Amino acid sequence: MLAYLFVILAVAVRFLPHPFTFTPVAASLLFFGARGSRKMMWLPGVLLASSDLLLNKFVYAQRFEWDQFVSWVWYAAILWLGTRLRNNAGPVRLVGASLASSVSFFIFSNLAVFLCYDDLYPKTWAGLMTCYEAAVPFFRHALVGDLLFTGVMFATPTVLHALSEAFGGSDHAAAA
Repeated sequence: MLAYLFVILAVAVRFLPHPFTFTPVAASLLFFGARGSRKMMWLPGVLLASSDLLLNKFVYAQRFEWDQFVSWVWYAAILWLGTRLRNNAGPVRLVGASLASSVSFFIFSNLAVFLCYDDLYPKTWAGLMTCYEAAVPFFRHALVGDLLFTGVMFATPTVLHALSEAFGGSDHAAAA
């Protein structure tokens, strides 16, 4: 149940004011991959892709461009990465998966922006480096957000279980 809740939270946060790229998107994908239903693995991607379309149309007033597919492929890749955490979600693996999420999104999304939008950067090595340089402030937010939200999401079932034990011994939270 928490996996679904975290994905809904990630989608909702995207529509609320927040520091740019400081969202629980990567963490929710990792958590869903690790703890969500295999049969429903498509759901987070569909919800996030739908939110992309709504945000681009009604909030950012941008037209659809092919670079959006890069984000959608990234959603699937991070879900898959989360499945690698299903049986072993220790701290080192969680930090590694979170860092891989942040770095991969930075590399691929900015490469797509560079290639897709002819008027933003000259199609040279220097233009590509300028594109990455312009994205560094956003990367900092993403890195911190991904690490924070991943830690919180993966710790939540343990905390809920401990609270349940402390306040009555019920095992309902363990199902999360």
